[in-house]
Amino acid sequence: MASTFPTCSSAELIPLLGGASNATAVANYICDRFDFTSDKLSNNTYAIDNTYLLFSAYLVFAMQLGFAMLCAGSVRAKNTMNIMLTNVLDAAAGGLSYYIFGFAFAFGGPSNGFIGKHNFGLKSIPSSVYDYSYFLYQWAFAIAAAGITSGSIAERTQFVAYLIYSSFLTGL
Repeated sequence: MASTFPTCSSAELIPLLGGASNATAVANYICDRFDFTSDKLSNNTYAIDNTYLLFSAYLVFAMQLGFAMLCAGSVRAKNTMNIMLTNVLDAAAGGLSYYIFGFAFAFGGPSNGFIGKHNFGLKSIPSSVYDYSYFLYQWAFAIAAAGITSGSIAERTQFVAYLIYSSFLTGL
């Protein structure tokens, strides 16, 4: 990961040290310390960003459980297992669909300004821009969008029809 912090150059520091006999050694030492600190800060920033993304993805995915409970409470007792299975398969089928198509359509550049056309199945994604924690975060939101609708059509549709709809919504 490239550092976003200013770089240190011993050639710039030597004149500032007033021409001391060991100015080059001091300048090199100072620059090495700055580079070391810069690398540590960029690694910490990357770790904090990933931790935030993963925790946020967990919270959004936990919303799926809330949607499942809400839907289960709003249907008759005989359809409770069906709605629970719908929500579980919503995440599974949506995950597969988002993995194969959705992430590439959303973030697979270069695009024509409307839809991405590269990185299907997470193939050759640029690791400096997108990584798996970002994919997981976006996937959690994609399945949450599909999960919201499951409560509105509970007891009103066939299971296979909803599964196709959910896969289509999540992946495309």
